[in-house]
Amino acid sequence: MGTPLVFIGMLVSIGLVGLLFWWLINTTEGVYLGRRVVIWLYDRYAHRYDRTKEFETAYETAYLSRPLLQLLDTPNALILDVATGTGRLPVTLFQRPAFTGKIVAVDLSRQMLTRAAAKLQYELHTNRAYLLHCPADHLPFPDHTFEAVTILEALEFMPSPEAVLREIQRVTRPGGVVLISNRQGREAKLLPGKTMTNERFERYLTETLGFEFVEIQRWQVGYALVWAFKAGDAPPTTAKPLGEIWRCPACDQTALTPQNNQWVCENCGQVILVGSDGVIELFSAKVDRPMAKY
Repeated sequence: MGTPLVFIGMLVSIGLVGLLFWWLINTTEGVYLGRRVVIWLYDRYAHRYDRTKEFETAYETAYLSRPLLQLLDTPNALILDVATGTGRLPVTLFQRPAFTGKIVAVDLSRQMLTRAAAKLQYELHTNRAYLLHCPADHLPFPDHTFEAVTILEALEFMPSPEAVLREIQRVTRPGGVVLISNRQGREAKLLPGKTMTNERFERYLTETLGFEFVEIQRWQVGYALVWAFKAGDAPPTTAKPLGEIWRCPACDQTALTPQNNQWVCENCGQVILVGSDGVIELFSAKVDRPMAKY
């Protein structure tokens, strides 16, 4: 009599372990297992990411690029796309003739950036786009640098979503716009500590970070789009060369210049390599002194 019960108990245990594994790897994309696991999963998934998402140009234009351009104070804007993945937002923005600015895009999955670089070869060659291999919670830019900052389908997979939001607020110029996706629905409840309801998210943006004119709209089954403006007012941030807007990871100075497939800091001599695909290897840069806190 005991043997069948033991067998059933084993099956239940195996099933529970399987569900836990599915939750940790598939549903939460490894976020509770640490940043390295998340990066590893996205690197492995990168080759089929676009095929799985099935992005449609008309849909991306209607919900992302067209409304964003309408909110910019200048078409020659400097935009930061955080967790750019395979370059979803830069691609749809560059398809709009009205947009004449530059985009800096960052991500920690090197394989995702490789695919973004393949789509943005022309923009990388003409210095309209820059791809940086670096984290979202430690952006190497001064305060008030960008006219607009975006982050789509990624915030809930960050080690600290609040830290990323603080960085986004910091680098947006006063009066600038941010576009953030907020996880919704059943799957959001499976990410405890990583998601907020729309109401709580709006309060966090306004009461904690000081954003204004927050508007939340339905987007996908599992996401809402959140638009907001940073409090205050300042002249529009127009497109600038990357060397004028990013800081050296070693000395914290805006003194990096491009030299033969690398960037060199004129202040301290720090070298940051550029991959053959044009991706700037900031995350893997060998820094001779502790990383500065921007």
